[in-house]
Amino acid sequence: MASILVNLEIILVVTGCFILILCGFRNYHGGLPRNWPLVGMLPALLTKVHRIHDWCTQVLEQSHFTFRFRGLWSSNMDWLITADPSNIHYITCSNFSNFQKGPEFKKFFDILGDGIFNSDSDMWKSQRKLAQELISHLLFYKFLVKASLEKVEKGLIPILDHVSKQGLVVDLQDLLQRFTFEATCLVFTGHDPGCLSISFPKVAFSRAVDDAEEAIFFRHILPQSLWKLQRRLDIGVEKKHKRARETIDRILSEIISAKKEEVAKRREKKEMDDGRGIDLLSSYIMEDATIMGSSKSSDDKFLRDTIFTLLAAGRDTTGSALSWFFWLVTTNPLVEKKIREELKATIQPEADQSGGGREWRLFDVEVLKRLPYLHGALCESLRLYPPVPFNHKSPLKPDILPSGHRVNPDMKIYISLYSLGRMTSIWGHDCLEFKPERWTDSGGIKHEPYYKFSTFSAGPRTCLGKNIAFLQMKILAASIIYNYNIQLVAGQTITPSPSVILHMKHGMKVKLFKRTCL
Repeated sequence: MASILVNLEIILVVTGCFILILCGFRNYHGGLPRNWPLVGMLPALLTKVHRIHDWCTQVLEQSHFTFRFRGLWSSNMDWLITADPSNIHYITCSNFSNFQKGPEFKKFFDILGDGIFNSDSDMWKSQRKLAQELISHLLFYKFLVKASLEKVEKGLIPILDHVSKQGLVVDLQDLLQRFTFEATCLVFTGHDPGCLSISFPKVAFSRAVDDAEEAIFFRHILPQSLWKLQRRLDIGVEKKHKRARETIDRILSEIISAKKEEVAKRREKKEMDDGRGIDLLSSYIMEDATIMGSSKSSDDKFLRDTIFTLLAAGRDTTGSALSWFFWLVTTNPLVEKKIREELKATIQPEADQSGGGREWRLFDVEVLKRLPYLHGALCESLRLYPPVPFNHKSPLKPDILPSGHRVNPDMKIYISLYSLGRMTSIWGHDCLEFKPERWTDSGGIKHEPYYKFSTFSAGPRTCLGKNIAFLQMKILAASIIYNYNIQLVAGQTITPSPSVILHMKHGMKVKLFKRTCL
């Protein structure tokens, strides 16, 4: 009986959408999605899915920051989409305890297991406390800085030199994703996956994460009965998701097993700190604190879920942020010039004359922390193109938001971070312009309130990796902008992909030229 009802629901979806498409996409009423009988607003969503983030922004602009989306009848697609700063403050801070990830979120992101991203309540609190302690530890910071600089010097620069000398066209997004994956993997696990080389090898782990993200995105826009049926039949994107999880689990198991052996040997020799610092996985394995009531942090499932959450977040978000940053800088030559001038002003004359015998220059991490214009350019890029374009919350009990909208536990709340950065009433009529000056004030860094700039979330769930991300982005941004000129290949379309991570749909093809006057 249950299977008959599922099939009937699917038939209704397909038939309903097909009829509406034949009717000429009459899906809008006053510029907003039309709410049809049975199928709700799903047809409008499906016709705009290729540009879903910009479409969502238009809808929110017309509906005063908050919009109620109704999907297929009996499909659990009752959503409230908002970019209202007062709602964001209420949900993420002032009434944080009533808005959690919720069980539905975990269904979508089941590949993350019980990691911190999926957790709520006491489990989340214990995981966050431990992660915060380990990430803020001096030994980890030491390893982070050293590993990130070495990965630029010995991994990225040789590729950039090779590409520039050969006059090759390269997909800069792919190259940046390779760098951030390799750097993140090295920092968090001590393992070097070897994907950053001039041969541009295929990376099974990265491909698996991409396939999983594709499936997760479609889980958000399709009725649950439809994607769950795909999963049972092992077809479509759910088939790719299953294969992706198998690949990810196998690779992580190998990394964790090898790291446990390494830590055991170092413990025997009492050589836990070799002067380079300690990667995060080693720290977790050495941590004896009790996690989740009974298991220790050396438990393989806990390690798998924790490390994969960190790897996926670090690889994708930082790689996405850097891709959009370089596109914006390259298409705004004046911004690029100002960043170079700020970098050049940090170079001591004697150091500039010596040059260290190298044809390129790396910048000291402590110097990079004190560059307001570079910081502002990164923030401005993150405002326009947040790596995670929306945040997902579920109310534990009925509530009324500051906007006056009622919410209940059967609803999902989506905070559109992409739309938040593009609202004229929040950022002004020039909100679509790339202006790093928004973030500088009297030669220093200007900080915007979190409910206006929520790229790293806000309140108790503020991203723990924010400082790590900024450090790695500044190291890489300074290295490339100061040492190379980037030329976009003509004729390509740069547009966001419909995904849970804001990648460029077709990549970014460029040529690189070595700067001779450093």
